[in-house]
Amino acid sequence: MKTLATLSILIFSIIFTSCDETKKVIDVAGSVQLTGSYTVSAINGKKLVNTTNPTFTMSALDNSFRGTTGCNSVFGNYTIDLYTINFSDLAVSEKFCAEKEIMKTERDFLDALNNTGSYALDNGVLTFYSKTDRSVLLSAKKDEK
Repeated sequence: MKTLATLSILIFSIIFTSCDETKKVIDVAGSVQLTGSYTVSAINGKKLVNTTNPTFTMSALDNSFRGTTGCNSVFGNYTIDLYTINFSDLAVSEKFCAEKEIMKTERDFLDALNNTGSYALDNGVLTFYSKTDRSVLLSAKKDEK
């Protein structure tokens, strides 16, 4: 009976350890898949027109996020846990842009990043979804290089 209990514990340990390792591999693969430069095409379901579209670059090497809001620079980090994504330590330069539309786009872009909870990448289009109701916050096209 003691051998059976030891064997059971060993099997459960292997299963749970392998599940954790599988999750880590999936997280790294997701981060590598997101690596690249993007141009934002829509925020909160509204296509961006007559404005300087925000752009950003994501790097799996150090999980860094860098970009421009159309007026200011933004940078920080992101973490991935399966299909959830969170941005942290976002910092933004403080240059004032006179165009009201650019400043509104900047605020909407930053709000979208702060409220993102999950993502999908399909045919070169990265979509960020709300952490509260899974509504589409942002769509960005991956730059081809």
